Amino acid sequence: MKQTPILILDFGSQYTQLIARRVREAHIYCEIVPFSTPIDAIKSRNPQGIILSGGPASVYDKEAYLIDRSIFDLNIPILGVCYGMQLIARLLGGEVLRSPASEYGKAQIIVGDSPLFADTPKEQIVWMSHADRVTRLPEGFVGIAQTQNAPFAAIANEKKRIYALQFHPEVAHTVYGAKILSAFAINICGVTADWSMRSFAQTQIESIRAKVGDRKVLCALSGGVDSSVVAALLYRAIGDGLIPVFVDNGLLRLNEAKRTKEVFKERLKVPLIVLDSSDIFLSRLRGVRDPEQKRKIIGHTFIEVFENEAKKHNDIAFLAQGTLYPDVIESVSVKGPSKTIKSHHNVGGLPDSMKFELIEPLRELFKDEVRELGLELGLPEEAIYRHPFPGPGLAVRIMGEIDDQSLDLLRKADAILLEELKKSGDYRKVWQAFCVLLNVRSVGVMGDNRTYDNAVAIRAVESADAMTASFARLPYELLETVSGRIINEVAGINRVVYDISSKPPATIEWE
Repeated sequence: MKQTPILILDFGSQYTQLIARRVREAHIYCEIVPFSTPIDAIKSRNPQGIILSGGPASVYDKEAYLIDRSIFDLNIPILGVCYGMQLIARLLGGEVLRSPASEYGKAQIIVGDSPLFADTPKEQIVWMSHADRVTRLPEGFVGIAQTQNAPFAAIANEKKRIYALQFHPEVAHTVYGAKILSAFAINICGVTADWSMRSFAQTQIESIRAKVGDRKVLCALSGGVDSSVVAALLYRAIGDGLIPVFVDNGLLRLNEAKRTKEVFKERLKVPLIVLDSSDIFLSRLRGVRDPEQKRKIIGHTFIEVFENEAKKHNDIAFLAQGTLYPDVIESVSVKGPSKTIKSHHNVGGLPDSMKFELIEPLRELFKDEVRELGLELGLPEEAIYRHPFPGPGLAVRIMGEIDDQSLDLLRKADAILLEELKKSGDYRKVWQAFCVLLNVRSVGVMGDNRTYDNAVAIRAVESADAMTASFARLPYELLETVSGRIINEVAGINRVVYDISSKPPATIEWE
């Protein structure tokens, strides 16, 4: 029986994936499943521990997210986080009420003697985000931490190995949160911390071989980090059973197709198929201004192109994509009731009539984990540490309608930005940097002449996993150099601005 050491039940928190991230950072494999997963399906995964995530609802709501109470009879250690704590209290006979003083943000807790807080100080800073609180403990439970406003900041039934936290240990603001999650998994659940990208790669290789058999996999290779790692992983697993296809959709950055061919055909010796489909993509996007419509047109056209290529080969049953967990959590509520932000072409833009079964081996990984996996598979560092590039390409970096002139302007400006970032040594210091063509004209002066040309925005952000991001504090000297070069070298652009928005409330991409 396959074992999932730690199973996380998702109640819709935007932080659920961070719980998984912290657990994996402790070299412990975990998986996220919806809170509604049947008890038999939970048992079939043979978990050594279960974590109940936070969530946006209240346990006393009419449509509160509930679980089968028999989960507490499995004799498996359980940790509830925020909503998970309130749910434990309610289901086991305690009381949960609206708090007279809601706690949002940093708080100081005082912890008691518990294996959950092993090797952490008596007083520590945590991150609270709740309007409800437990006011009466279930039978057999005791408080093991408190704050000034919450007498039960953490509770436990040590005999049954059920623990709960009112705060969020998964966020960076909880100083010892990673240690608390690690203590739960190792000290309480008895999990061995031996999971690594090497073991993940081997597990995925075996899984892919078992699933694919003698059939073939069409791999959607964009040249970005995610799809490159997928292609390398699949080639390691099934060799010639992989049909990697690179589609030039006319929305790529300067010399993107050339660089991708050099990495895969020349360095890795992967038999890459290159399709120039730019005409069909650009013709279908002509006159389209709405970003969601752009994404869906591109997603549908990708599948159409792949289906046409598949007809040239025998036994293709699968389409491989480089979908990551942040793509999934923002696009579709597949792991629980979390909110949809926008559709990604890998997720929300696929047509219902698609004739392939998807293979998405990176679907539960974060970007830094994908990079680690790529290095494990032997991909060159310049491919692994490339900044993320959106599936719809430059289509969502051109505001409004797309045409050849706009693409040309944006490619040239973006190439200058990336070139100067690499020269300065700042490229690896930021998560992502790019130019956006605003399709807004402004008056300028060049020499003695009046100009009325386009403006571009520079977007550079710092992030750990793309779920949140803050604008990068790039040196003024660097920004001045980039701005000067773009305005002087790209005819048609006379103004450069810098985006200082964070995510949230903005997204990283403009569309």
